[in-house]
Amino acid sequence: MDSAGDILVVNAGSSSIKFALYACDLTLRFKGEADTCEGGAIITIRGPDSRQSAGTQRLASGRATPHGIVEDLMQWLRAELGDRLLWAVGHRVALGGLEHTGPVLVTAERLAALRSLVPLAPLHQPRNLAPIDAVSRLYPSLPQVACFDTAFHRTLPRVAEIYGLPRHLTDAGARRYGFHGLSYEHIAGRLASLSPRAAQGRTVVAHLGSGASLCALQAGRSIATTMGFSALSGLVMGTRPGELDAGLLIWLLRERGLSVSELEAMLYTQSGLMGVSGLSGDMRTLIGSVWPEAQEAVELFVYRACIELGGLAAALGGLDALVFTAGIGEHSAAVRSMICARSAWLGIEIDEAANNRHAERISRRGSRVSAWVVGTDEELIVARHTKATLIKLASGTS
Repeated sequence: MDSAGDILVVNAGSSSIKFALYACDLTLRFKGEADTCEGGAIITIRGPDSRQSAGTQRLASGRATPHGIVEDLMQWLRAELGDRLLWAVGHRVALGGLEHTGPVLVTAERLAALRSLVPLAPLHQPRNLAPIDAVSRLYPSLPQVACFDTAFHRTLPRVAEIYGLPRHLTDAGARRYGFHGLSYEHIAGRLASLSPRAAQGRTVVAHLGSGASLCALQAGRSIATTMGFSALSGLVMGTRPGELDAGLLIWLLRERGLSVSELEAMLYTQSGLMGVSGLSGDMRTLIGSVWPEAQEAVELFVYRACIELGGLAAALGGLDALVFTAGIGEHSAAVRSMICARSAWLGIEIDEAANNRHAERISRRGSRVSAWVVGTDEELIVARHTKATLIKLASGTS
C-alpha cells in the first residue's frame, strides 16, 4: 500500500466544486474549491489545516464549467505531484439508482447508465459526470470510482420508499431515492464519539445548506428522508421550493402556460429562499436583511424544517438526538436556535450560549433530546470508498 499513490476526490455539487487530495493512508494533503466568476473561475487550494492561510494558492481558470475547471486542476496537480503517483480519482455522484448500493469503478457502460439518470437530477447529475469525462479524456487509464449520494438510503423500508402511484410506475423507478447520503454516512460514523444513545437510537440529521434535507437514522441506518424522487422535494432550499402540491404544477403548466423547460428552471433555480425573498438564496444575506420578504423566507425555511422534523420523529417512533450539519447547519446559530425553539415539544432544550459559540453540543445537559453541531466531510467518505474499491479490485473480491 505504501506505493499506491494519492487519491484525488472531486465533489461537483449543484452550485460549487470542491476537491481534496489524500495520501493512500487517507491523510489529507490539501483541499479546496472552485468559485465561478465573470470570465472563468478562481480555484483556491489550501493545506490540511484550513485555519492557516499560509500555503494557500489561487489559480485563475478561464473556464467556468466543471469540465474545464477539473482539466485546469489536473494540469496543476500534475506539476505539483512531480514523481508522486496519482492512484485514482473518486467522485461524488448524486444519483446511482436502485441498483447501486455502494461505490463502483467507472466503466464506459456504467457511465452510460448514469447518464440515463440525468432526468431525475438534471441540476446535479450532469455536473457530477462532467469531471469524470474530463479525467477520462486526460488520463484514460487512471481508475475512477463513483460514490453515490443515494446509496446510503437503500436501507429505507419499502413503505418509506414508494409513492401512492400505480404499481407499474413504481416498478419503472418512480420512488423515493433520497440524497445527501455521503454527508449522512459521515455523520452516522461520528455518532458513537458524540453519544452512544444517538448512535444506537433515533437520530435526525439536518443537512442544511444551499441544498437541504433531513434524514432519520435508526442505529445509524437511514429509515426515512425528506428528499425523494428528485432533489426538489422536502425542505425549502436556496433556489428550490421543497414540498409542493402536485396540482399546483398542473396549474402552472395548464393555466399559466409554462413549458416543461420553464417549469424546470423555475423549480431548480428561481424558487426557495431566492424566490420568496426576491433578494438572495444565501441564508447569511437574508438573516442580516431588514426586508420583510427576507424575514418571511427565513421563517418559511424554519417552519418547513420543523414540520419535516416532526414527521421524521414520527417515523422513528420518538427522538433521541438532532444533529445539524452543512453550511447553514454548521454556521447559522440563529437558524439552529429557531428550529430548536419551535421543536421544543420534542424534548429539545437548547443552550443558547453554547449555540452562539458553535459548540459541538448545543443542548442543555438535562435535555431529553440532545442537539449537536457536526461538520460534514463528504470528500473523506469518497476517499475511503475509493480506496476500499481499489483494494477489493486488486484482491479479486469485487
